[in-house]
Amino acid sequence: MVLLAWLFKPRKKLKILTSLPDSYKDLISENVAFYRQLDETGKINFENRVQHFLSTTRITGVKTTVEDIDKVLIGASAIIPIYAFNDWEYINLREVLLYPETFGEDFQTEGGDRVVMGMVGNGPMQQVMILSQHALRQGFSNKTDKSNTAIHEFVHLVDKSDGDVDGVPEVLLANQYVLPWLDLVHKEIKEIMQDRSDINPYGATNRAEFLAVAAEYFFERPDLLKTKHPELYTMLEVMFGRKNSK
Repeated sequence: MVLLAWLFKPRKKLKILTSLPDSYKDLISENVAFYRQLDETGKINFENRVQHFLSTTRITGVKTTVEDIDKVLIGASAIIPIYAFNDWEYINLREVLLYPETFGEDFQTEGGDRVVMGMVGNGPMQQVMILSQHALRQGFSNKTDKSNTAIHEFVHLVDKSDGDVDGVPEVLLANQYVLPWLDLVHKEIKEIMQDRSDINPYGATNRAEFLAVAAEYFFERPDLLKTKHPELYTMLEVMFGRKNSK
């Protein structure tokens, strides 16, 4: 209970000093399918939470210009995984660095070995997320794939909220679901490794990457995930608060 109280900081009411600009609302409506599926009350809530995120988190371009579409997509990516939890605050994030393209493990933007599209920082980069601008936009412009780099990285942050990026987000997973989740992850990773799954093979890297990859699929193509992986869909539905777990 202490952990939950720390992660979900209570507040009387979300205070929005300024409303989300109409131009941002238009960009969300045009580019974010998750938002379009909400009712009017839900859309207002989503807009307010995006505005709150943008007003409390720096977004800095590195060798690129941060445009309005980038701010909107980063804000939406932050809210989508935790939309069901009204009191959630990303207390483990203070800045998002936006690189123009992929980058290297040492954050380099030139030379070879630049295959990273997103990263949650550690050590001196604690509380910093790095995203490829191209990957960010591609995640929302491709309507048929199951990938979204920014959502992937924000799920890592959610996972990290209990202290470890280990694929077992204790803040989202009640005790009775931990072992069933681990069993399911083991089974699904085995299917990936045997080339019998449509889940991104990167999900077989470890439990943390499986969670993030599965969450991308869940939020990008929920109907397809429900058809192809009903057990996984149901577990993620419970985990991310899209279904009553009681």
